[in-house]
Amino acid sequence: MRLSRTPLLLALASPLWLAACSPSSPPPADTAAADPAQGPATAIPEGRPTPGDTVPSSGLSPDAVTAGSPAPDADAPSAGGATTPAADAAATPAAPTSAGTGDVRQRIDQVLGDAAQYEAVFNAFQKAVNGGDRAAVVEEVRFPLNIANGARITGPGEFQRNYERILTPAVRKAIAAQKFDDVMVNQQGVMIGDGQVWLNGACLDQACSRTEVKVVTIQ
Repeated sequence: MRLSRTPLLLALASPLWLAACSPSSPPPADTAAADPAQGPATAIPEGRPTPGDTVPSSGLSPDAVTAGSPAPDADAPSAGGATTPAADAAATPAAPTSAGTGDVRQRIDQVLGDAAQYEAVFNAFQKAVNGGDRAAVVEEVRFPLNIANGARITGPGEFQRNYERILTPAVRKAIAAQKFDDVMVNQQGVMIGDGQVWLNGACLDQACSRTEVKVVTIQ
């Protein structure tokens, strides 16, 4: 008996036909795929930091001062900025100085010259004032004479008329108490008392080879 091959072929082909016609299963979802809203994912090469990592600046240690660090204390003294006492002393005008006993003549010779003449005028003026000898006082004064409040006495007559006003009791007391060894000396002359009287010299010739010492201020 001959069997028909048609049913057998149909039976064998049916599973293959069904497999070809069945829809294919979707591939498994990639859990690492980027969110479409964020755009395509960017691959990060191995060894490079991710955007969230903190990267130290090149060449700076953790203790290095950066641009955002606070500035040094402004009150800290800077090098060379301190003012030295020597600088303040140099800016202070020199006051008259006392040469001390035995040295005043040397000081006068160094600063003014002719200490012997200064001493002679000092002694003569002091003696005349203490003795009330007005004529002798005038002999030791150079005119115009500087007096208190910036005023001037132009000559002997005006001086005599204003004698008591110029040589007040306080001025006469300062003159009487002064010792020549204790006078103050500077380039302005020789000072008696606290500046009540000043003696100074004037040149008598162009070369200043001769000088004349007189009282130039009474105040």
